[in-house]
Order: sequence, then C-alpha cells, then structure tokens
Amino acid sequence: MPDGSFPDAYGPPEIAQRVRDVGVTKARRGVAATAVLAVLGGAFIGLGALLYVVVVTGSTLGLGPTRLLGGMAFSLGLILVVVAGAELFTGNNLIAMAWASGLVSFGEVARHWAVVYAGNLVGALATAGLAWAGGVGELGSGAVGQTVLTLARHKAALAPPQLLALGVLCNGLVCLAVWLSMAGRSVTDKVLAIVLPVAAFVAVGAEHSIANLFLFPWALALSGGDAALLGGALVNVAVVSAGNVIGGTALVAGIYWLAYLRADRGAA
Repeated sequence: MPDGSFPDAYGPPEIAQRVRDVGVTKARRGVAATAVLAVLGGAFIGLGALLYVVVVTGSTLGLGPTRLLGGMAFSLGLILVVVAGAELFTGNNLIAMAWASGLVSFGEVARHWAVVYAGNLVGALATAGLAWAGGVGELGSGAVGQTVLTLARHKAALAPPQLLALGVLCNGLVCLAVWLSMAGRSVTDKVLAIVLPVAAFVAVGAEHSIANLFLFPWALALSGGDAALLGGALVNVAVVSAGNVIGGTALVAGIYWLAYLRADRGAA
C-alpha cells in the first residue's frame, strides 16, 4: 500500500499515535501497579535469558546459527512482556514520544523509568536466585553454569565505549521490536514482529541492561562472589543502561516522532 502498511495491520503513522498514547497511559499509571508489572518485566527478561543460556550451551552449529537460535530463544522475554503484559525499562524508552508531544512532563517520565528500572531489578534478581537455587547451572554436567560464567566475564571485560555502543544498538532493536508489535492486531502478529529484531541484537552481541541484571547476579552466585566480576558488572550495567536510553529515545522514539508526530505536538 502507498503508506507502507498492510490491510490487516496498523500503518507507521498509526503506530506512532498508538505508541504516543500508550506512553501517556504508562507514565500516569499508579506507582504500585507499575511496580508490580515492572517486577514481572524483569522476571520475564530473566526467563528469556535463562532459555538463551541453556539453548546455546554445547551447540555445535557454529557461531552465527548458534547465536541466532539463542536470540530466538531470548525473544521469549519480550514476547511475555508484550503479550502477557508487563513493564520493561528498555521498551518503555518509547514513552519519550509522549513527552516530545507535550502530553506528559519530564518528571512523569523520569518517575516511571525509575520505578520500572527498580522493579525490573527485583524481578531479574528473583529469577537469577531461582535459577541458582534450582541448580540450573548444573545441567550438562555443569556446562550451563560454565556458559553463564564465560558470558558474564566477557561482558564485564568490555570497555565503556564499546558497552555504550552495544547498548545503543541493543535498544534500537528492542524498541523497533516493540514498535513493530504495535502494528499487529493478533497475538501471532505480535510474536512474529518481535522475534527477528530481538534475535538480531542477541546474535550481534549487543548489550541489554535488564538481561544483564539477571545474568551477572547468577554468575556472581556461581563464582562465589568474584570481586573483579562484580566491579566489571557494575560498570557494565551503568554504561549499558545509558546506551539503552540513547538507543531507545533518540534512534527510535525521536526519529519517529519527527517523522509522524511533530506537526501534532500538544494534540490529545
């Protein structure tokens, strides 16, 4: 069709309006409800990361196919967030569209992000605790646990400029996955829209702050509290979180706001 849409899906201008309006609703939802949904969001991403680790462990498919398959497994997390309903810090960077349209204040956006990030942390930590207590790392004669430690140590050793770039890349793709899911009218539409962008960011090694809030605690528990790993984890999460914000707000929310909503600033 001329506007790039399909008869059974919302077109890009309609997606922009839907994302903006959902952003207003999210920013003004009560703190208690937001916090509960944020805990779920962190837990869901943790489950996706857990599945990723198990799937890639011991794979002999080669680098590309293994990471693509692992990325498809990881997409479980965002599918649960979008379809089951939860609040996720990275995806909620799209609320910037509502702020840019003058429909919510910066304070409302900042409060929402702070509550969601804290809730995501709780959910991710709880899921990591369950994975550790349940001995999931012992699968494959300890191979899963070794995968967790290898991944965590690699992430902890990355330099801040690299982490920032990988964080930007990651959340550009995550927010595009959320954006595409808003085009769908059915659960099937939403699932199909999410899988490839998420698989892409995982396959190329981009960095997701909330997934790392799950992976690092699990690795620290398995390592017995490695001090060097802890230090690297703190730097990773801080820098990646900043990169995620840039990727989601500037590269997706900002660009699409300029393309479709700038002329409507202040409209309801």
